[in-house]
Amino acid sequence: MSEIKFPIYLDSHATTPVDSRVFDEMKPYFTEYFGNASSLDHSFGYDASIAVQQARESIAKSIGAKIDEIIFTSGATESDNLALTGVMERNKSKGNHLITCVTEHHAILDTAKHLEDNGCKVTYLSVDEYGSVDLDELKNSITDETVLISIMFANNEIGTIQNIEEIGKIAHEYDVLFHTDAAQALGHIPIDVKKMNIDLMSMSSHKIYGPKGIGALYVRSIMPRVKINSIVYGGGQERNIRSGTLNVPGIVGFAKAVEIAIDDMDAENKKYKKWTDTMLEEFSSVGGKLNGHLTNRLNHNLNIRFDGVQSKSIINTVSKKLAISAGSACTSDLVEPSHVLLALGLSEKQAHNSIRIGCNRFNTDKEIDFAITEILNALKSIAKIRV
Repeated sequence: MSEIKFPIYLDSHATTPVDSRVFDEMKPYFTEYFGNASSLDHSFGYDASIAVQQARESIAKSIGAKIDEIIFTSGATESDNLALTGVMERNKSKGNHLITCVTEHHAILDTAKHLEDNGCKVTYLSVDEYGSVDLDELKNSITDETVLISIMFANNEIGTIQNIEEIGKIAHEYDVLFHTDAAQALGHIPIDVKKMNIDLMSMSSHKIYGPKGIGALYVRSIMPRVKINSIVYGGGQERNIRSGTLNVPGIVGFAKAVEIAIDDMDAENKKYKKWTDTMLEEFSSVGGKLNGHLTNRLNHNLNIRFDGVQSKSIINTVSKKLAISAGSACTSDLVEPSHVLLALGLSEKQAHNSIRIGCNRFNTDKEIDFAITEILNALKSIAKIRV
């Protein structure tokens, strides 16, 4: 096992390392092509502008969008805020009702709460024991004042994938806009925004081996043409939707990360499925129970609980050798149980007995085998201490 570098990183839903191919693509735009993409009076700015447009075109093509439908942001959190606040503010004349889901990321839930505090009506859909939205409940929640439905593509804690195409179809049947947070789905699931009836979609670079601090919002331009208000004012960049000097190296890196992820998606998913299936089988043999959907899930995700064993005990026991988590990176420092796991019907105790494992493209078979052994040994060690 001498070739294994410790700790082994298995928390890729929180973030991923920058792929060396992405880093190499970015480097010239820090030192050589460093111009401001809005400064078109000279070659420095022009070269930066061309790089941005090429990246925009590449990302758009990867999701079946048009080049002018990609708005660069600082990441999925900003994209979520822009989508929800921008749409609800722009469409006040139609209504003030938003529909979302109890298992959304806090970037959605906290924005929805802010909108509620400012007069919007928000419906929070429940989920079943697997984390899936009930489409009948969705239909029954739509009113004449419903402006937007926002449902996450794939959950960041349990990996459950929603029926996005059908949700979008329902939204359009009722003349309602549909937004999805695809931070965890992009690069792992084939996405066609037109076929899937998506009107707005949030994306993030650092979940797919790109740099942090860069993301995008897809905004449909036709059938329907989606109009949103800005939440960041300034120089009028990004079609006056998101002002601010463009992060050219980040944008270039984001596009390269998407390109690699799309090219390698099938092979990586096959590898991930083998790993998570093996882990689930091994952990189930000692009483582990899967949180989330058995099959309709992200292949690189495994959220599992060991009833009676605190997740923090497992994490602390393996911390020198493995980097795993108890859930969302945005809330893992809190003592409250995961809102996602509670929504599945788990008790607070069961939620605190759950760990999340997120495989990544740089893991190896030997690392996964080692991780399985390390976690099984941790469970035995904890059991002995408790006795």
